[in-house]
Amino acid sequence: MTKRKKKIIITVDGYSSCGKSTFAKAIAGELGYIYIDSGAMYRAVTLFALRRGLAGGGTADEGRIVEALPEIDITFRPDRQTGFPVTYLNGEMVEREIRDREVSENVSPVSTIARVRARLVELQRALGAGGGVVMDGRDIGTVVFPDAELKIFMTASPEVRAQRRYLELVSKGLPADFEAVMRNISERDRIDSSREASPLRRADDAVILDNSDMTPAEQMVWFRELYKRRMNES
Repeated sequence: MTKRKKKIIITVDGYSSCGKSTFAKAIAGELGYIYIDSGAMYRAVTLFALRRGLAGGGTADEGRIVEALPEIDITFRPDRQTGFPVTYLNGEMVEREIRDREVSENVSPVSTIARVRARLVELQRALGAGGGVVMDGRDIGTVVFPDAELKIFMTASPEVRAQRRYLELVSKGLPADFEAVMRNISERDRIDSSREASPLRRADDAVILDNSDMTPAEQMVWFRELYKRRMNES
């Protein structure tokens, strides 16, 4: 009888526009795991704040956002076509809305709020309980699941990341300006790396993947070798 492989927790952290979500989805699809986009949760809170006038222009009203947290319900439901989870904010599917430029320009100041991060970490841990999960974000391997069996930290040059983000916006028919995207990425890097609450950093036991010059297929070849070694070690 073949021994069933243990279902583990896989974390994928890294800088914005490194392709973390695409990579994590591919891993989840190959292993039959659940994919959870933690960044979508912060984007959903940001969208809520923007709609309420609690954020905008790269700033956020911390006190009022914290007061509003009990009103924010974030859930994931499988997309009918892809099968991957899509984001719902208070019962409304907002997958497209949370990816637009206004949300991108305001998600960092919202995500620096310690109470926001604490609340979403609670939700993320609940979603990942039991293993068989691939979760991507910025503090998954350091804060959410510090004991995860496999941690990956993704990086790429700022120019490559800006180009990827620009092409993503264009493909979705959203307004896009390369220079504006480049500035946004640089600012998000600065804020994410310097915030007091759960700053972006590589976990000591995370494996670095610089995918500046890698195709999605090459990244999966890299992952299969890593996963095979890690499972053989356990």
